[in-house]
Amino acid sequence: MTQSRAERRLAELTERLKRLRADLEVAEEQYLHLEDLAEDARLRALVSETPAAERQHRDAARQAETMARHRARLREEIGSLEEQQDDLLDRFYSDV
Repeated sequence: MTQSRAERRLAELTERLKRLRADLEVAEEQYLHLEDLAEDARLRALVSETPAAERQHRDAARQAETMARHRARLREEIGSLEEQQDDLLDRFYSDV
């Protein structure tokens, strides 16, 4: 891999990591909010014991779980890109 190509690839990886980390930060905040909503809905369902309250709890819990999976995918993608970046840096500096 030529040096200019490696530099371009490193720049691309760096930009992608910045975007993903920003997305992860937002996903973390959203997850915490959705988790709080799900917990509140769970307590309301326990107290009221109505089908509507139970349905609201299930919906809120499902949304929180969906966000948790999204968060996990972002973390995995960040980890993968960091590994690629490390490998590229190793190859880049071994050629210099």
